[in-house]
Amino acid sequence: MLRLFDTAEGRVVPLELRDDGVVSMYVCGPTVYGPPHLGHGRFSLVFDVLRRYLEWSGLEVRYVSNITDIDDKIIQRANDEGRSAQEVAEQYEQVWYQAMDAIGVKRPTEDPHATGYVDRMVELIAELMDRGVAYETSDGVYFDPSGVSDYGLLARQSIDSLRVGARVEANEEKRSPIDFALWKKAKPGEPAWPSPWGPGRPGWHTECVVMSLDLLGDGFDLHGGGQDLAFPHHENERAQAVAAGHTFAHHWMHNGFVEVGGEKMSKSLGNFTNLLDLVESTDPRSYRLLVLQSHYRSPVEVNKATIDAATSALERLDAFARRTADLPPATPDAEALDAFRRHMDDDLDTPAAMDVLFSLVRRGNQALDAGDVHAAAAAAAAVREVCRAVGLELHETSGEVPPEVLELARQRDDARARKDWASADALRDQIQARGFVVEDTPAGTQVRPA
Repeated sequence: MLRLFDTAEGRVVPLELRDDGVVSMYVCGPTVYGPPHLGHGRFSLVFDVLRRYLEWSGLEVRYVSNITDIDDKIIQRANDEGRSAQEVAEQYEQVWYQAMDAIGVKRPTEDPHATGYVDRMVELIAELMDRGVAYETSDGVYFDPSGVSDYGLLARQSIDSLRVGARVEANEEKRSPIDFALWKKAKPGEPAWPSPWGPGRPGWHTECVVMSLDLLGDGFDLHGGGQDLAFPHHENERAQAVAAGHTFAHHWMHNGFVEVGGEKMSKSLGNFTNLLDLVESTDPRSYRLLVLQSHYRSPVEVNKATIDAATSALERLDAFARRTADLPPATPDAEALDAFRRHMDDDLDTPAAMDVLFSLVRRGNQALDAGDVHAAAAAAAAVREVCRAVGLELHETSGEVPPEVLELARQRDDARARKDWASADALRDQIQARGFVVEDTPAGTQVRPA
């Protein structure tokens, strides 16, 4: 049975399902106001791996991930660029899916958009006001968390300690610094929807409550996202659902940060790297493997050295796949697959699972060297099963590479050996211009059709 660290419980617990054989997952998606950075890529890969493993294990997965297509940041960008908020959101939603497709993340079962649920959000806010846990001010409607007895559960703090640590804001109409906006009354020139409190738009914390309950129902199995969403975003979602009388997510799962020099990567800190830049400059599978080689709750350092190491490891996988492509069909090594499952079921311990994978590669190569085709085929079959379970694509054929392109690759290796980086870069560009992918490996430049 799969066991995961539950943020609400503060410990690893079995993933208990509401419906036999079906997993209902809600993962907070992007606010589409700019290109995704590596942190977005990590949470998308973590939950894609979880989804794929569950499906590989024989479960049906209902995977919902939203698109926040109205938000202060979208409006700000639209104003700065003289465009409508809708134009900005539509552009960067396309960029988002371009990046997700590049790193092999499966599309959600459903991707609800915030603008499609405003009417239902208005209904929820009205209900919360009727229940006495929300109040109107001159600039909007706010939620008062004091009516939720266990508010702070996901932060692992009491409501009193959260009040003490809350940032003091200029809005004197808020009754408490931890109260949060459910509805923002429109300012001149902003997109707006009608409501009993005047034209405006919903607060960010409200949209996922309405969409998750509408699409997955009360008591859905798992709510996930990056560690930075646990509080206040997910806590505020949970508080609204509880205050409205709903059973919300049964389990809460959060992944760790991407770091650069030990610091969290984020747009607000200005140290992010555009995810598309990464996938355009290296094998996009390398980021998935790097994520797999790091436990999902731990920080992961993404830099040239870690990406290069992952790329080299991929080449070993591909080389083994090519070497074993013509072996006869075989039953996968059962002992290895059992070990893989044990690690994955132990709080998604993908680093240990990847150790099993590369151990299989070593054993398979040793078996081939010894002429033991049966053992090599069993190892190769297990390698393919593990890779399928975690969404790691193998390049089993190198394809036809013309002699003149191979000669350019040889010249590039010579240039790199001379440390003539300008010539090496120029040769790489020539190869790519001919429609081939260039990969730097310990064995030198590897070229394959794009």
